[in-house]
This record gives sequence, structure tokens and C-alpha cells, in this order.
Amino acid sequence: MASSPIDLTGSNAVPMIGSSVAVPAHWRDFLALTKPRVMTLVVFTALCGLLAAPGNIHPVIAFTAILCIAVGAGAAGALNQWYEADIDGMMKRTAKRPLPAGRMDRQSALHFGVGLSVFSVVLMGLATNWLAAGILAGSILFYVVVYTAWLKPRTVQNIVIGGAAGAFPPVIGWAAVTGDVTALPIALFALIFFWTPPHFWALALFVKMDYQNAGIPMLPVVEGEVSTRRQIWFYTAIMAAAAMAPVLLRLTGPIYGTVAFLCTAIFAVMAFQVGHRRESDPAKMLPEKRLFKFSILYLFLLFGSLVVDRWVFA
Repeated sequence: MASSPIDLTGSNAVPMIGSSVAVPAHWRDFLALTKPRVMTLVVFTALCGLLAAPGNIHPVIAFTAILCIAVGAGAAGALNQWYEADIDGMMKRTAKRPLPAGRMDRQSALHFGVGLSVFSVVLMGLATNWLAAGILAGSILFYVVVYTAWLKPRTVQNIVIGGAAGAFPPVIGWAAVTGDVTALPIALFALIFFWTPPHFWALALFVKMDYQNAGIPMLPVVEGEVSTRRQIWFYTAIMAAAAMAPVLLRLTGPIYGTVAFLCTAIFAVMAFQVGHRRESDPAKMLPEKRLFKFSILYLFLLFGSLVVDRWVFA
């Protein structure tokens, strides 16, 4: 699909998405490719995994590890936007991104994403250990190849399986310190994995037309809002079990347990409100928007309390 016509020279030159036309890109466009808002949560959960891990790590090495995770996440975002440039142009929410808006050529985005990927993985391996580097490489490949290229355009379960990509950061942070993966980082992986569907489907409910126009088989488009609301509630119940698992397995103490219980109860109430609504007017989807916003705060609170808990009761 062609991008919006943009006169770059004062002539009739029109850059096309995927063409070889050289489009001058500002540094802000490269930054936008990395999806910095998404990266914030990735970096935070990775940092919490690193801080909660037993053992010591030099502050410079710790900073390098978190930098590598941030750069790797940015690389995945850049490659995602390179692959989905045409789709992004069909969606109101993403149409102003650098590629569909015509501010950057597609090849530059590809080179940028691949370069960041290689840099982040190699530096992680040299600075910490190759297990952490291998998991980082796997997370990038999973997001770009498994989720973006394979699952997203083919199945309504795209975000369920694809949620694994966003669940790797705390595991990588932990492995950077310890060189292994034990029960607690696996529990944190499960928490983010089961958190992703209710978080993302709450968003999908009020941007459903974007996905429909782009031909993406998101759950609200294929199975309707009633089924989506029911599954938000279903996955919230599984997420609640995953959130409390570290307490039940005695991997954490009362600080995390208290915060997890209270925040999960609030999350469940919001999910219940969403699950029992039948309103299809996007302008009136306040419960869905509240759930989406709280779901982000939810992870910040649980992971932050985990670090405090581990430091107090270690």
C-alpha cells in the first residue's frame, strides 16, 4: 500500500512504503521506531528481575545489562514497524508512525532494527553471560518472527501466544545476575504472559475498527465483543493465580503478597465490569479504558513490591 503523498523536493516526487526512495529521517523518527512508551514497562520489569535476583552484580554491568534489554526491545519494535508498515498505514492509531507517514524509508528501518538486535545480544553476552544473551535473542526473534509475521495476521490467539515476547525481560534480568533461571523468574514470566490478553484485549475493544480496517484477526473483530469480554475475565482469573503463585510457593514475603492480593482484586473487579457489559459504543467504553490504564499500573506495582519484598526479607 502506498503511503500518503509527500512532496519532498517541491516537485511531484511521492515516496512509497517499501520503495527505494531515500527519505531523510530525523533522529526522533528512529527513536519512534523503538516504541519508547512500550519500552518503559519492558525496562522496568527487567530491572526488577535483576534487582530481585540473588547474588551481586557490579553497577556498571547491571546498567549495561538493562541497556542491552532496552536496545533489544527497541530493535524488536523497529523490526515490527518495518514489517507492518503497510498495515500501520491503514490504522488511525499507527498512521503517524515514521514509515506509514513517509518520513523514513523501509530499508533504513530494517537496517536500524537488525543493527540494534546484533549489538544488544553481543554486548549482553560479553558483559554478563551467554544465557542472558540467548534469551534476549530469543525474545527478539519471537516478537518479530513468531508474533508479528506468523501469529498476528493469522489467528485470534495471536496476542495470547505472542504475549510470551513481553514476558522475557524479568527472566533476562535475573539470568544476567545469576547465569541461570529458577522458579521465581518463571513465575514472573507466567504473570506477564497471562496479564497480556486482558491488557491488550481491553485496548482492542475500543480500537476494534482499526484492526478491522487493517484485516488483523483480533478477537473483537473475529469473535465479537461478547466473546472478548468473556475471555478477558477468563484470563484475568488465570493471571490472578499466577500473581499469587510466588506467595503460595514461598518465593516472596508478605509485602509482595499484600500488594499482589489488593491490586489483583482491583484488577478482577474492573475485568468483571468489562466482562458483563454489552455496550458497543466506543465513546462509552470507560470500563475498558480504565482496565487498560490500570493494567499498566498493576505491573509496575507488583514488580516494584517484589523488589522491596526481596530486599527486606532476603
